[in-house]
Amino acid sequence: MKIGIDIMGGDFAPKATLEGAILAIKELPEKVKIVLFGEKNQIENEIESHNISIDRFEIVDSPEKIEMGEHPTKALKLKPNSSISKGFSHLTKGEIDGFASAGNTGAMFVGGYYSVKPINGIIRPAISTLIPKEDGSLAVLLDVGANADCKAEMLYQFGILGSLFAKHICNITTPNVSLLNLGEEKTKGNMLTQSAYNLMENNNHYNFIGNIEARDIFNSVTDVIVCDGFTGNIVLKEIEAFYSLIKKRNIIDPYFEKLNYEQYGGTPILGLNKPVIIGHGISNKIAIKNMILLTKNLIDAGLTNKIINNIK
Repeated sequence: MKIGIDIMGGDFAPKATLEGAILAIKELPEKVKIVLFGEKNQIENEIESHNISIDRFEIVDSPEKIEMGEHPTKALKLKPNSSISKGFSHLTKGEIDGFASAGNTGAMFVGGYYSVKPINGIIRPAISTLIPKEDGSLAVLLDVGANADCKAEMLYQFGILGSLFAKHICNITTPNVSLLNLGEEKTKGNMLTQSAYNLMENNNHYNFIGNIEARDIFNSVTDVIVCDGFTGNIVLKEIEAFYSLIKKRNIIDPYFEKLNYEQYGGTPILGLNKPVIIGHGISNKIAIKNMILLTKNLIDAGLTNKIINNIK
């Protein structure tokens, strides 16, 4: 197995990304190799400073970097030697089994969409995230930013993607899937959520339990929460803000620590033909390590093939 990591991506790259890769390689089996995309001399010097064998890594010299504020499509075209461009080139050719980056989210989404491409039958891939619940388990929230405007058919498919992720990555045998809305009744919501409810009700792909309100996100009722990317991104950012407030007030609580993005590392773009994982731009070495470990779990679970088999 070969896992590709964009060493140039993130606010603290390349130091944090390299340190995260070094931490990850210590937890990965010998058969797993991490392929580092970035400036070769920087990578070699950093690895040597940590007194670890460079043989556990492969280096693909990628001297260009796509900055956070750059236009994704233009940057991918103008910077073919960037770490993200070269990463997707290797992923498309099968030279790596998955690709992860804490860099430009738009470039990662566009790169995945036009290189490895969406699975046949998927209207639009979605970005998911994990939400810790009060009982210690996890819920999957999607979409959290890839698709600000959605059709009802897209939300229906998000239910499939989220259910498979919850089952095969979170080990939830029969995930409950819900639709995020402003009321529990079937008739509540806007035209999008009402139409999506009609499609999701009594479907054959997953166990739909109906609408939930935002106050139910952290309880044990649901395992998968479906919404459009505009709503999901607001929810995600509010969770991050709430965690920051907790930390500022020096409140120590085991549950609230689970809101820390570092523990999850990254989130996959569900619905692509190969595993593509996006990390937070402010990722530190712990977050990068966990992003790499998540990539391995996605590859091991064969999630892509399971989605292909369920979309037919």
